[in-house]
Amino acid sequence: MKFPWTRASNYYKRMAARYFFKRKVPILTQTPLISFTFDDFPRSALNAGGSILNHYGVAGTYYVSLGLLGKDSPSGELCSVGDLKMLLEHGHELGCHTFTHCDSWDTEPDDFGDAIRRNRRALQDLIPGAEFKSFSYPRSEPRPTTKREASKYFLCCRAGGQSLNVGAADLNQLTAFFLEKKRDCIQEIKNLIDRNRELRSWVIFATHDIAENPSPYGCSPEFFEEVVRYAVDSGARILPVAQAMDAIRGIEVPQ
Repeated sequence: MKFPWTRASNYYKRMAARYFFKRKVPILTQTPLISFTFDDFPRSALNAGGSILNHYGVAGTYYVSLGLLGKDSPSGELCSVGDLKMLLEHGHELGCHTFTHCDSWDTEPDDFGDAIRRNRRALQDLIPGAEFKSFSYPRSEPRPTTKREASKYFLCCRAGGQSLNVGAADLNQLTAFFLEKKRDCIQEIKNLIDRNRELRSWVIFATHDIAENPSPYGCSPEFFEEVVRYAVDSGARILPVAQAMDAIRGIEVPQ
């Protein structure tokens, strides 16, 4: 009986999070948008994934929990202070993932807000003048009241969902497509990119490590490069999340 109850609980969480505290914005761009994002910011995401993005002249968004700098994780060694600075020098965006990678459903909203603020203060201590403009919910869909709390601090907040942001997007819970869930079927990802082009929508790809022997949460450099190449060839604008938000709001973004 545990499995049906688990499924019912997960369904409830997804629906509750998506229904309440929306901040809708229409997506009316003439050119489709694609963003590449990395959760937890493993070092390989910058060393391998960032190198691939830079090779094609584009940049990504890296979500970091600064309380975990340099620690081991299921997706490999996490980033260092030097990696943070290198990332910004290469034109990538640094996003917030709470200070200690808080569970977005199980953490009390007030504690979740404290973890966001602590991560922001830590960034200022490490890189004065830097700021987080976008956010990714760690571990799970957010509690509705947690979604409301997180929305106070960022242009937009990203979750999961395995679909496009099309027509109108909820800035408090943008949808992302996790690449590792289809790393054995790249054609499905290419089909999604084709659909994104046709609908002139916004697809946010997400993953963790980029490694020759990836964790269950990451993918290989060869797989990732094929996705990036196909995305670039689709004619979409490839932008970090905060810059994609600017494009959606009609603010000029450098090519």
